[in-house]
Amino acid sequence: MKQTLVILVVGLSPALVGEHTPHLAKLVKRGGLRAMKAVTPAVTCTAQSTLVTGLTPKEHGIVANGWYFRDLSEVWLWRQSNKLVEGEKIWEAAKAKDPSFTCAKMFWWYNMYSTADWSATPRPMYPADGRKIPDHYSHPPELHDELDEKLGQFPLFKFWGPMADITSSKWISDATCHMMETRKPTLTLTYLPHLDYNLQRLGPDLEHPKVQSDLKAVDALCGELIEKADQQNQNVIIVSEYGITPVTDAIHINRALRKAGLLNVRNEKGLEQFDAGASDAFAVVDHQLAHVYVNNPEKLDEVRKILESLEGVETVLGEQEKPAWGLDHPRSGELVAISKADRWFSYYYWLEESAAPDYSRTVDIHRKPGYDPVELFIDPEIKMPMLAVGSRLIRKKLGFRTLLDVISNKETQLVKGSHGRPTDSPEHGPLVISSDAALLPHGDIDATDFKQLVLDHVFVDELAKPALKQAS
Repeated sequence: MKQTLVILVVGLSPALVGEHTPHLAKLVKRGGLRAMKAVTPAVTCTAQSTLVTGLTPKEHGIVANGWYFRDLSEVWLWRQSNKLVEGEKIWEAAKAKDPSFTCAKMFWWYNMYSTADWSATPRPMYPADGRKIPDHYSHPPELHDELDEKLGQFPLFKFWGPMADITSSKWISDATCHMMETRKPTLTLTYLPHLDYNLQRLGPDLEHPKVQSDLKAVDALCGELIEKADQQNQNVIIVSEYGITPVTDAIHINRALRKAGLLNVRNEKGLEQFDAGASDAFAVVDHQLAHVYVNNPEKLDEVRKILESLEGVETVLGEQEKPAWGLDHPRSGELVAISKADRWFSYYYWLEESAAPDYSRTVDIHRKPGYDPVELFIDPEIKMPMLAVGSRLIRKKLGFRTLLDVISNKETQLVKGSHGRPTDSPEHGPLVISSDAALLPHGDIDATDFKQLVLDHVFVDELAKPALKQAS
């Protein structure tokens, strides 16, 4: 077996590899780069599940970053149990072939109760007093304290939200190097989210100084990891889940369903709370794709007509269309809406700002019934943002119950980049880079072929044996 390092660089596309990414460009020169055909939706949980299983959403069941749990009548996003993902994973296939194979899975998603030998994933603590304390879940349990002792507390608030920056990717990179030094896994999977932030905030504009700076920063981390792998004579693979493309504004799909009398809310102290179980139809939005659940079958045609009439919607998939997209799974909505290239879907369902739920102005990936990229921004109407954040944090530390209500719940035009739909050009979609050109196919790589590609890198010696035998 050949030790192999897989670095997932979120948002990296062929168009972004070049003068601002010297370490990646050097790896391309010694190996090769291929565009990758993304799965739909091209979002983290779906894409990663396809990469590790070689299956479509229809087969592995991860139809988005979250979905409507019909038996609970609740929407849940960003669940973490690996048991939600059907199918044989890369590390399981490798261990079946050679029991001495080991795998470290560092911050790829669905990383709790995984069958990988070592793993770590973001997992805050929620004490009964309402606090949210940055932390991570690691396996085996003693790895948690080992990483904390070496690297300090996991910087959760730099992993997502308006303060997100290179700090979290650096922590993950350092943790990965530590695992490579101390455990020497056969396969190491690591995750660098840094590009995701400003590519959504600013769009994929290579002329923007901050985008250039971000590319250089994540490239430097890749350089450190590649150097570590080279010291151990490892193969190196770079992969991305999706490419991020420019957008102008959101489609308020749930507001359209609300105005048609299909989406219901309940009033709690003057604020409107989304009520999925009581609604005839509603959307669970995820970037440029929305799963639309129709609890009342008699309303299906009406709902479809509403979706198709919405400005910014490109395609609506029903039962006849979903199989061609690999989305005919029970977790999918009865209908699936896909946006045009320059739009994305908001989860907003309230019609008056005064009735918006309190969590709408906070970073809250669990209460919001859909993805909210506006969480990457501090509300531009706040005149002294750092003071506003600091004062709220001080009140929390003093034991007062207070909201970190510093996020806008209306400025959707702030978001300049999104993903989820198939990109119009392979140059702006995901990619694969390998240090071994001989192991790359000649053309584009399908996301469902990535699992086998990794296995080929791990078992490259076994691949060479038939050729050597034939030559002799």
